[in-house]
Amino acid sequence: MNKELLVFITAASPVIELRGAIPLGIALGLPASEVFLLSLLGNIMPVPFILISTRSLIGWLKNIAFIEGWLSNWSTRKTRKLFSKIQRWGWLGLLIFVAVPLPGTGAWTGSVAAALLGLNFWLSFVTVFLGIITAGLLITAAGLTINLSL
Repeated sequence: MNKELLVFITAASPVIELRGAIPLGIALGLPASEVFLLSLLGNIMPVPFILISTRSLIGWLKNIAFIEGWLSNWSTRKTRKLFSKIQRWGWLGLLIFVAVPLPGTGAWTGSVAAALLGLNFWLSFVTVFLGIITAGLLITAAGLTINLSL
């Protein structure tokens, strides 16, 4: 597998996302601008599918009588608890959540949160994209700083 494809696939994968793809690309000796772009494209690729499929799955599950009541109570309680800051801050909260390069944050989790909270698709997509750009810039800068100091 070539280096570029490896960076792209790593960025598209859950959990690792661009937080792992950027250091990988820099370690593989690819130019930082190319690593940033490949990671950005790889990380944004699954977002529309996550936004749509999460909403569709919740809608489908709500049509099953014995699951509907439990799902409504459980998902409402858990979603509000887990993503209370996103809900309180709205789009800015979602952007910060995706942009902060910590475990458990990122495009995948942010997209699921946006869908579960019922946020608008296009605003969610754009906000997650801006969060990915911010995280990518932070991680690229950190990676270059560490690489230069070695």
